[in-house]
Amino acid sequence: MGDVLDSMLDLMRRLPPTRIEENLNALLGMCPEYADDLLGSVDQPLKLLTDKSTGREYLACDYNRDGDSYRSPWSNEYDPPLEDGTVPSAKLRRLEIAANDAFDTYREMYYEGGVSSVFLWDQDDGGFAGVVLFRKVISPDASGQAPDGTSEDATGSWQSIHVFEASERGRTAHYKLTSTVMLELVTKSAGVGDVNLSGSLTRQNEVDASISDQSSHIANTGRMIEDMEIKMRNLLQEVYFGKTRDIVYDLRSVEGLERAKQQRALQKELVGLIKR
Repeated sequence: MGDVLDSMLDLMRRLPPTRIEENLNALLGMCPEYADDLLGSVDQPLKLLTDKSTGREYLACDYNRDGDSYRSPWSNEYDPPLEDGTVPSAKLRRLEIAANDAFDTYREMYYEGGVSSVFLWDQDDGGFAGVVLFRKVISPDASGQAPDGTSEDATGSWQSIHVFEASERGRTAHYKLTSTVMLELVTKSAGVGDVNLSGSLTRQNEVDASISDQSSHIANTGRMIEDMEIKMRNLLQEVYFGKTRDIVYDLRSVEGLERAKQQRALQKELVGLIKR
C-alpha cells in the first residue's frame, strides 16, 4: 500500500501544478481506496466561497470540509447545511474568531487585497491545530498593453497554506508549522506568446515560545508564518524568477548583435593592454 501511495505522490509532484485537480481526480478514479490518504497529502488550489449568513468571503480546503460541506470561519456554519458537522470547542472557537481578525489585518498589510481564512480544531492530546490560508489573484491590466506597446493578457495567483500544531507545556508552547505556497503566473502577448510559470514549495519549522494567555498563540504563530512567508517568497524569487531569467538570457541575448561585437572587441583590447 505504501509503495502505491508513494508512487502516486511522486507522480503528482512531477505533473503540471496548474492541473492538480484534474490529475488528482484521475488518480482517485483509478485507485479510490487511496482517496483519504491522497487527499490528505496533496494540497489543492483554494476555493473561494461566500458565507450566506454574513456575506463575507472565505477560503475552502480539506481542513474545513466535512463530507461535501465547508465550514465558514465567520458564522461557524456549514454550506450546504450539516447538522452534525465538526466544529471547534467554545474556547477554541473564541480563539478562532480572534485569529481570523488578526490575520485579516495581516493580509491587508502584506497582500493589499485577496482573502484569508483561519480554521482551528481540537486535538486528542489536549492541544489544538489549525490552518491559516491566504489567496490573492491578479487579473489582466485594464490597459491590456505590454511595456513594448503590444497587447498583453497577464494573470496569476498566490496561494499559501500554513498548517500548525500547538502543544502547551506550562508557560511555553511547542509549535510545528508546515507551509505550502502555490504560485502561478500566466502571460499572453503577441510579441512573446504564451508563458506559464507555476509551481509549489513546501517547508517546515518548529519553535518553542512563551505564552501568557490564549492570545499568545496568535502572536506566536503569526511571527512564524510571517518569517516563513518572507523566506519562501525570497526562495521563489531566486529559484523561479532568477533561474528562468538566466535560461532566457542564455538562449537569446537582450542586446543587439552590433553592440555585442563592440563589447567583445573592447574586451580583447583591454586584455591586450593588460598583457603588455
